[in-house]
Amino acid sequence: MTDRAPNTPANEASDTRAAASLSVGDASPPPNPKTVIRHAILHDSVLPTMLRLALPMIVVMVVQTAVGIAETIYIGLLGTDSLAGVALVFPVLMLMTMMSSGGIGGGVSGSVARAIGAGRQADADALVLHALVLAVGFGLTFTVGALAAGPRLYRALGGDGATLDAALTYSEFTFAGAIPIWIVNLLTAALRGAGNVRIPALVILVGAAVVIPLSPALIFGIGPLPRFGIGGAGAALTLYYVGAAAVLLRYMASGRGGLSLRLGSLRASLFRNILGVGLLSAFATAQLNLTVVLVTGAVGLFGADAVAGYGLASRLDYLLIPLLFGLGTAVVTMVGTSAGAGAHARARRIAWTGALLAAAVTEAVGLTVAAAPNIWLGLFSREPAVLAIGALYLQRIGPAYGAVGFGILCSFAAQGFGRVLPQTLAGTIRSLVAAGIGWLVVARFDAGPATLFTIIALSSVLFGGMNLVIAVGAGKER
Repeated sequence: MTDRAPNTPANEASDTRAAASLSVGDASPPPNPKTVIRHAILHDSVLPTMLRLALPMIVVMVVQTAVGIAETIYIGLLGTDSLAGVALVFPVLMLMTMMSSGGIGGGVSGSVARAIGAGRQADADALVLHALVLAVGFGLTFTVGALAAGPRLYRALGGDGATLDAALTYSEFTFAGAIPIWIVNLLTAALRGAGNVRIPALVILVGAAVVIPLSPALIFGIGPLPRFGIGGAGAALTLYYVGAAAVLLRYMASGRGGLSLRLGSLRASLFRNILGVGLLSAFATAQLNLTVVLVTGAVGLFGADAVAGYGLASRLDYLLIPLLFGLGTAVVTMVGTSAGAGAHARARRIAWTGALLAAAVTEAVGLTVAAAPNIWLGLFSREPAVLAIGALYLQRIGPAYGAVGFGILCSFAAQGFGRVLPQTLAGTIRSLVAAGIGWLVVARFDAGPATLFTIIALSSVLFGGMNLVIAVGAGKER
């Protein structure tokens, strides 16, 4: 499902005309933005082009993550039970977010990029409708699943009493908006695949501006707004995504974003293009989050303070997601466009550049928090027992962040190429070590948190090493 096609003379001529029209004093009509982006991806210096595509998404996703941090601070004011309740729901919410943005969303981005690289604009447009259909189906599945299985899942993870009540309330309000969350994430994935990073960035920035004041207003009650408690945090998120979905649907129906949403017949081949990569990527995301769920359950055996401390510390793992996601989406677009145009050597160079950059940045962050964990943990809690577990986690896991960053960017590059099976297998082995062996040593052999976190760190190093071997081997094959 690679959708490869050699660059045609017509496409090369179009790119050349676009580049020439950028010269000073050229009186010709402005070039088509889609053609300019395609030319830059195929011909300009790799790293500057990558950063131009990545930085807008990195900046706005850092802002989005800051909103999540602010929400955690608000929830922390409600007490440890509320923090622990959110920690139980958070892995499931992140599962849905990562599946829609980086899993199935990666399948959408890669398919659109390869279609545009090969000059198949009609297919790129048709993929938008197919992405919308998938968004409704997957979103409905998550809403029903959270309502039906949520109580049993959160109880199995160690939730009871006030902690379980908080988890259920937050879950119900949040997953009520699963369909609009999927719509927003898959439509923005399609736009990124076309090289349009401006509109996804604006959507997220506006969301931050809405959620930051709305969340505390609904949590604590301000003026005429009633106090919803922890449910207010989920309600604010849902209201934002409903509005964002409506805006994106109207924008893409207008055809102004480089892609057009039009009603038409559904084609099995286009669903295969998306799902052939997207389902394996979603499986990789699911097993990663299942690992987090199982580790959360193992930590739950040590008590509510341990769950809260682990939840706060592991949120830093997700803080790295905006950096990796912003860079990764640029890599998907550039690799996919290059592969679609038949420029395979350039596609491999793009993949290596992105993976090495990700490793350097994430390793720097990991070493910093390992040396001074309270830089992060002190934002949320002053409870000694909570801080102790959180610090232990960061000291063990932080030095392995670079390996995780490298492996994740290799997975993004694989989405662009349309071949993700080897990277998915590497993720499976990581999950088996972290969740399987980690759970076993705690539940059966009474190991403490230090042993559990060390095993997780080793699984991360293994994941990065396997992706390095895969990348080197793939280069030799070609």
